[in-house]
Amino acid sequence: MVDPRYNVQTAAPADLPIVRALLAEARLPVEDLEQASDLAFWVVRSSAGTAVAAIGLERYGSTGLLRSLIVVPAERGRQLGRTLVAALETQARAAGITQLVLLTETAESFFSRLGYVAIARDRAPSAVASSAEFRTLCPATAVCMTKLLSAAH
Repeated sequence: MVDPRYNVQTAAPADLPIVRALLAEARLPVEDLEQASDLAFWVVRSSAGTAVAAIGLERYGSTGLLRSLIVVPAERGRQLGRTLVAALETQARAAGITQLVLLTETAESFFSRLGYVAIARDRAPSAVASSAEFRTLCPATAVCMTKLLSAAH
């Protein structure tokens, strides 16, 4: 259960600079945020209204690229990452996305606990593999993971 002092919401356009700053601070890709098509973010705000966590979803037909989960260090351990992934998966299902793919250098065990499995990078769906994140922004050493989404959850 998430602490009631936090509020998960769809990021508004005005939130993009805040999301960008959180991602840049964590050294996650930001170079293509404005150019990425069909990219949405969700943020977690503290009761004071400060964005303390974010996650993105870039859509490629029925496949989604889970992008850039970030929780500020002072807020880790409060289930915010799990909450954001669950919110993203719920929204993805509702939008007809049947598979999520991600690249990670540091969170393989976290995503494994949430049902994601590692796959060879060349096994990722071609539409996702053509994204800037796959082509140039994430290093070849990043682990590729995927999860199939059921219609109902």
